[in-house]
Amino acid sequence: MSQLADALAALDEEEVAKLVREKIDAGVDAMSILNECRSGMDIVGERYKSGEYFLSELVVSGEIFKECMKVIEPHLKAGKQADTLAKMVLGTVKGDIHNIGKDIVNVLLGAAGFEVYDLGVDVEPRIFVEKLIETEAPILGMSGLLTPAFESMKETVKAVEAAGLRDKVRIIVGGGVVTELVGKYVGADRFTSDGLKGVEICKEFAKELK
Repeated sequence: MSQLADALAALDEEEVAKLVREKIDAGVDAMSILNECRSGMDIVGERYKSGEYFLSELVVSGEIFKECMKVIEPHLKAGKQADTLAKMVLGTVKGDIHNIGKDIVNVLLGAAGFEVYDLGVDVEPRIFVEKLIETEAPILGMSGLLTPAFESMKETVKAVEAAGLRDKVRIIVGGGVVTELVGKYVGADRFTSDGLKGVEICKEFAKELK
């Protein structure tokens, strides 16, 4: 494990910022730096799964990663682009304005190599569909923490079907109140109440789509 990955895994914000800046100034390839940061995030994920880290640590690691990306991204654009696992449209459904879980997942997906189009909160079904058509993203992620969100998720799945996209798009729904029964009710391919598990599911989708 590199010093940078180790520092990120340890949630040492100052050390991570210093190392990223030093590597950029030294002309280290931006993709290489990004991959080190991703390795650090992978370790955070492992520690979360084992119970060593909790949701608060996931949030902190996500914030550190976002700060790293602010420094790294301009150099990625100038050189080799980051490898993308898959495009994905993400949002909290109509009638729900909770965004913390979605935002965490967004960062984790970015760290894993997804190109995420985050539509924000209170997103209407047609907006999800329009973005899927515009980006040709093969994965749709919907979040919701309120029980009325289930109807919005179902409406969105129906809108995806009506647009003729259902056989081209994998759909995952998530949120603290989302269960297997909810997943079946709304017509999603997969469900999760855990952000990290959601990323793993999306990785599975990406493999299936290749």
